[in-house]
Amino acid sequence: MKDFIENLPDGWTIYVWMIVAAFILVAAAFGLRWASRNKQFDEDIKYVVFSEDDKPKMDPAEYEKARAVMKDQEQQRKEYLTQQAKARGESHAPR
Repeated sequence: MKDFIENLPDGWTIYVWMIVAAFILVAAAFGLRWASRNKQFDEDIKYVVFSEDDKPKMDPAEYEKARAVMKDQEQQRKEYLTQQAKARGESHAPR
């Protein structure tokens, strides 16, 4: 193997780098696709970390926004769990 690598013509490493770069770009594209489909670019997600204890530290409008976002997140979670339970029930239903 060492002789093979030493006998390659000059400039062969650029092709290795181009192949690696292509793999990185494909992986990045799949990652961005996954993130956009799973609502990872939602700007309001930052409000999920706040709780009732943070009310004195926040502006009233910002606090209300945080509560609305949490309520929406909880509703989405309930819908997701309902869908998962329904899918699980359908997969185990007798035929």
